[in-house]
Amino acid sequence: MHNPTASISNDDFMMLEQLADKEGLQAAAQELVERMRQQKLYPELFEARKMLHRVELGLPPVQVDPIGAQGKKSGAIQQDPQVQDELDKRLLDACREVGGGLMRSGRLQEGWMYLRAVGDDAFASEAMAAVDPTQDNLDLLLNLYVHEGVDIGRGTELCLKMRGTCNTITMLDSIVAMRGRSDQQAAVEALVKHVHQELLANLIADVTRRMPQVQAPEERSIVAWLGLAPGLLRDGTYHLDTTHLASTVRFARVLDDPSTLKLAADLAEYGRQLHAQYQYSSEEPFADLYPMSLAWFRALLGEHVDAALRVFRQKAESIDLEEHGTIGIETYADLLARIGRPDEAGKYLIRTMPDGMRPFGVAPSLIELSSASGEFQPMKDHAKQRGDLIGFAAALLQSKYPQTK
Repeated sequence: MHNPTASISNDDFMMLEQLADKEGLQAAAQELVERMRQQKLYPELFEARKMLHRVELGLPPVQVDPIGAQGKKSGAIQQDPQVQDELDKRLLDACREVGGGLMRSGRLQEGWMYLRAVGDDAFASEAMAAVDPTQDNLDLLLNLYVHEGVDIGRGTELCLKMRGTCNTITMLDSIVAMRGRSDQQAAVEALVKHVHQELLANLIADVTRRMPQVQAPEERSIVAWLGLAPGLLRDGTYHLDTTHLASTVRFARVLDDPSTLKLAADLAEYGRQLHAQYQYSSEEPFADLYPMSLAWFRALLGEHVDAALRVFRQKAESIDLEEHGTIGIETYADLLARIGRPDEAGKYLIRTMPDGMRPFGVAPSLIELSSASGEFQPMKDHAKQRGDLIGFAAALLQSKYPQTK
């Protein structure tokens, strides 16, 4: 069995013992830490730091449970809570150093064992960035980036680069819905940028092949290049796998960043001009995938807002609740909230959400909308009418808490 400290000589043992005798336990433990650090023996470094920090805090170098009568353990020694808290802080710092070192040296799984306890995804992502991805370590990298949530955006970019759009969409379909909005946006931004870049490049190549003398438009966009070749897509021509386009547009509804929303709108306009055979249906209220998505993206960009609100409200009030549930209502409320009208969104949900139907979770909650608008009375009144003391208390207490605008 490989011993990572096998290269250590007898002189090292003698030196450590002499140091402990002459300068004390802390000096010896500090020397041990420095040697393990210099030799990049990371698991051993953690054990050395653990001994050092215990000595620094006046504890025995190694925690040993006392043994009672007949060789039975009599229970762990109770630690002073303040001392234990300080020890925990120092050990977390040791986890950070050791986990980061292991990650940078390519020992990803071992490194994650230490960094998981730290809870600093940004630090873990930075450490992992030092590792060159290969086919041998790709599964592990993606597992950490995406499934463990270290850096969803970087994991999506890596999957796009090494496994392509199809595999990335499959991956996102299985994990994005389970993540919070910020993680969803990081992943989808990477996908939208990649698909837009690929589609635009293919479109430019096709247009310039058909029209060699064409002058490039001032705006580098899909819509601008389509404008140079009216009707290009009517005969069934397409420049990217149409199912990939549809999936990307569907994912893009979570976006808020204006620059990426513009790319998403560009993709949706391209999709809207595709031949009828590629006009895939989607779930309500986006059954007409490309026109409804385009209206959504434009509204979030501040364009044709009233028209979008009319069409999504009409959907909310016409979709069959028995067949589709409350998705139309929630989508309309979500749009209101995201264009800066949370008070209207909250009142609309209170007025239209039927009792007893499980929400999809698309729209912000009433407490989130009330907090965003600063108007808590509608939620309090609604909770009283429903006999919901917890909901009433949440609105009441939150309304008394100092709000920051």
